[in-house]
Amino acid sequence: MKKYFTLSLLFVSIMVTTVTAQENANIFKFVIGNFEITTLSEGQQKGVSSILIDVSSEIIEKYAPDGTFPSACNAFLVKTSDKKILVDAGFGRNLFENLNSQNVTPEEIDVILLTHMHGDHIGGLLRDGKIAFPNARLYIAKPEHDYWMNSNLRGGEQARNVIKAYKNKLHLFNPVDLQNQTKELLSGISAIAAYGHTPGHTAFLLKSDNLQFLIWGDLTHAMAVQMPHPEIAVTYDVNPDDAIIARKKILEYVEKNKIPVAGMHIAFPAMGNVKTSTTEGYEFQPYY
Repeated sequence: MKKYFTLSLLFVSIMVTTVTAQENANIFKFVIGNFEITTLSEGQQKGVSSILIDVSSEIIEKYAPDGTFPSACNAFLVKTSDKKILVDAGFGRNLFENLNSQNVTPEEIDVILLTHMHGDHIGGLLRDGKIAFPNARLYIAKPEHDYWMNSNLRGGEQARNVIKAYKNKLHLFNPVDLQNQTKELLSGISAIAAYGHTPGHTAFLLKSDNLQFLIWGDLTHAMAVQMPHPEIAVTYDVNPDDAIIARKKILEYVEKNKIPVAGMHIAFPAMGNVKTSTTEGYEFQPYY
């Protein structure tokens, strides 16, 4: 069953965006300018408060009283007039079924943009040890590539297997600072440094018709807690201090500039607007 909505964004007086939801399929579409952005969810889940670092009992009681919070694992399909772009590949559990529901085959994906190389973002890149997207170029931030190529941490072997399999299709890049977006990675798409969660963690800023949209990767894992308290990191962060700095900086920027966002661990529909909270920190207003 589909539901259709039309939203007039607060920062646009004459431009209109179209949103389409297929809740049963965990599919959600958002059209902004020349970009059609589709949430490809691997499923909804509950995160646990034990992953939060140095969080007070008062905050847990207020925002996650049962010790859990809504979460998800998402990838995103971005369509332009001439390209089909996949942003991350999730675990690979429902990825190909989700793509098929959009009448997109793996062979039709032109570009894969990776926010980082944790297993829940690269799991769909290989099938039976072979590349799942034979015609796609794989874009990885150079700091991210270098980190995993030299890491003995859990997940390092999986990351290296992906890099090896796509070795003839790799494109390494250096993300730019949020305040310096003069260099585009692809037409209308800039790679934004959001280091901390991993050393090369990257967000992708889409621009079209004077509109913007940010896919922020793993900037947040616990929206219920990290929106009002962005100073709280998680145990998955390689460098929690840098992750906090990146989160605060990006939240301030998207709120100030009225930029809608999407995230890999935001519960369905995984897209919405960031607003300054009337109580503390920020709040997230999802699209439905």
